[in-house]
Amino acid sequence: QLSEDVERVSENPTDEREGEMEVHEDASSVILPDSELGTTAPSLRFSKTCLKNVFSVILLFIYLLLMAVAVFLVYQTISDFREKLKHPVMSVSYKEVSLYDAPGIAFYPGKARLLSCKHHYYDHIPPLINPGQPGDIECTTQRINYTDPFTNQTMKYALVVQGPRDVKKKELVFLQFHLNETDQDFSAIDYLLFSSFQEFINSPEKAEFMKDCESSYSSWKFSGGFRTWVKMSLVKTKEEDGSETVEFKQETSVVNYIDQRTQPRSDQLFFVVFEWKDPFIQTVQDIITANPWNMIALLCGIFLALFKAADFAKLSVKWMIKIRKRHLKRRSQVMNHIN
Repeated sequence: QLSEDVERVSENPTDEREGEMEVHEDASSVILPDSELGTTAPSLRFSKTCLKNVFSVILLFIYLLLMAVAVFLVYQTISDFREKLKHPVMSVSYKEVSLYDAPGIAFYPGKARLLSCKHHYYDHIPPLINPGQPGDIECTTQRINYTDPFTNQTMKYALVVQGPRDVKKKELVFLQFHLNETDQDFSAIDYLLFSSFQEFINSPEKAEFMKDCESSYSSWKFSGGFRTWVKMSLVKTKEEDGSETVEFKQETSVVNYIDQRTQPRSDQLFFVVFEWKDPFIQTVQDIITANPWNMIALLCGIFLALFKAADFAKLSVKWMIKIRKRHLKRRSQVMNHIN
């Protein structure tokens, strides 16, 4: 720009004479700045300003890219959180106990009769002395009649027995039933397990209690002529509304009973053993793996980065405008000085 101005001045003869007079009057003040400002200083200033502007533009694009990434992370985080809310994960935990709440065992013997019932420990059952003959009934039992919850017409007879409690001593309950005659090809006795025998005893409406148990729990069978060994495990399930349901899982093994009575008999003998499988209560519940506090912290960090990036971009634009104004101001000063 300085060289163009000098050429434009040289084209005008009057200006040239005035310029020569000014040069003769003060050579040190005109010629020296013209040589320095016109060759070295403006080029250096121009190169530094250009580099600074380019660097600022690059930084601005980088921060815009980071802002776009941050916006994408916010969207992805919120989407993942909503997806995890819709699909909770099943959590299984185990709690070890030394004593269980004694379960209730409801038998539906029909025409069969209970001969004996005993509690044994350390997984030892002594041999039967008089099989098929009435023996000791050492269990806590309760007899109850109620209407079938599914038909509301049929009367059902149930024999409720208190189950084992002490899991460390391997407490078990051994029962023997006798059926004199049957009109069926296969003889079996139905039974079901419910969580607490004490709740049944304390219930004022035992018939309604048994109807609810039959509606909620599954029933099983054990056959005559065998010794059926039932090992129970307890599973508690926590529902979404905070309620808790209890169910039993069981492992059943059947051993053939060898009838050693001297005379052949037409009656049927039933033997069944109940004990706990292990001292662990299994608790199942649905949990949401998405932690809202983690998501809030992540969103706060992302929004803070967005605000910082926006602030830096604003400052960068202001700085570029300021540099531009300064450059224009210096250019006008140089032009005024030449004039």
